[in-house]
Amino acid sequence: MAETATVRPLRSSEVDSWDFEADVVVVGYGIAGVCAAIEAAGAGADVLVLERTGGWGGAAALSGGFIYLGGGTALQRALGFEDTPENMEKFLTAALGPGVDKNKIHDYCQGSVEHFDWLVSQGVPFKEEFWGEPGYEPPADQGLMFSGGENAAPFNTIADPVPRGHLAWTKDKKLGEKGGGYMLMEPLAHTAEKLGVRREFDVRLQRLVVDDAGRVVGVAAKRYGKELFVRAERGVVLATGSFAYQHEMVERFAPKIAGRPAATVEEHDGIGIRVAQALGADLAHMDATEVALVADPQVVVRGILVNGRGQRFVTEDTYPGRLGQAVLQDQDNQAYLIIDETALEEAFETKSSMSFLRIAPTWVAETVAELESEMGLPADTLKSTIDLYNKHAENGEDPFLHKKPEWVKPIGTPLGAYDLCGYTGGFTLGGLRTDLDSRVLHVSGEPIPGLFAAGRVTSGICAGGYASGCSLGDGSFYGRRAGIAAAKSN
Repeated sequence: MAETATVRPLRSSEVDSWDFEADVVVVGYGIAGVCAAIEAAGAGADVLVLERTGGWGGAAALSGGFIYLGGGTALQRALGFEDTPENMEKFLTAALGPGVDKNKIHDYCQGSVEHFDWLVSQGVPFKEEFWGEPGYEPPADQGLMFSGGENAAPFNTIADPVPRGHLAWTKDKKLGEKGGGYMLMEPLAHTAEKLGVRREFDVRLQRLVVDDAGRVVGVAAKRYGKELFVRAERGVVLATGSFAYQHEMVERFAPKIAGRPAATVEEHDGIGIRVAQALGADLAHMDATEVALVADPQVVVRGILVNGRGQRFVTEDTYPGRLGQAVLQDQDNQAYLIIDETALEEAFETKSSMSFLRIAPTWVAETVAELESEMGLPADTLKSTIDLYNKHAENGEDPFLHKKPEWVKPIGTPLGAYDLCGYTGGFTLGGLRTDLDSRVLHVSGEPIPGLFAAGRVTSGICAGGYASGCSLGDGSFYGRRAGIAAAKSN
């Protein structure tokens, strides 16, 4: 890559003087960074956070705020749901693969209840109210919902369906402006401040600094074009986010989402991955992506999704991110939603967090044959699909894709179709390979001394599939591990 030379490590002997010094230097002030800072400071370390923007938050503060937690959290129990770490592990192993890091998933599930309690102890609030409708997130301030397809085929036969999407409570929630992510970050940032964590804003990471033994001892950065050198006595924690906005990296590792990043921020340019790679850091699952299907789940669940050949390919009542992945990865980004007038009117009458997407269908018709012609599908392809679907739907059944009975109804006329081709956007899930203490691993398998990482700069619990809340979940969980490990490093 053109920027390779600029990310090569700098020898500490070449640094004449340090502009800042700390025991632990955290690069990035999103969810992983703030949790690392809190735990490092709690372990007695002097902590300095370097953030490239003008304040804390990162992508986390702009997100919906889901944290994927389970195993029997206090919120789950208060709302009448029984869960175990083992049940949670069954689901995540099946849903986040193929190729998941089983040790990391086991570790995350076993520690999930304690992590929820820790977040609450830091001041993060969760409202004791469940939202059970299809959607990306609740329309109001409910604190718990299904957020990964746990209650849909095939996962509802693999593990007992339990909601694990924990959403930080937000007063005056405004979708796209002020959501649960802000309420998650705010108390954590305040906690870090109370613990004496120092921070420097508008600082852009350039390179890592190593001593003669190869240990990471600091970072080289820039602020307003001026070079800064920051000494880390015990360790550096990389929490710089994904590579979704580094176009060369996306085209190389995850080309299917090239040109369509979503649910992330432009600062996610892969710099943390590249500076660690320059030290020989190993990578994992760089092709893994989360993909969103930009359509209202309340509408989707009441119709059928078909591909460019007029055939169904996924159950419509599953996690919207799973729908997006199926469309982009398996159907060449071609998908159409077929829905009749009665079902569409019913959907429009429901509450939904994505009601702003409620627009008229691309095509409308009085008959299936007419709709098929308008869509440009070969004769009888769509008709065959609808006839077969309706035959079983008369009995509330879907023997092929196993949509839940409450959503299985015959498709009548008049009807319409939404052209969803191109209505997908995503972000990257792959990154640096780390161990359970968030130490960055060299390609040899050994930890790189003095270097730690967490969040989307790493390959976390997701290896292909996704559930809403996994990024904030493993970012905060392993951010804590990174802070503790860095504070104890010597």
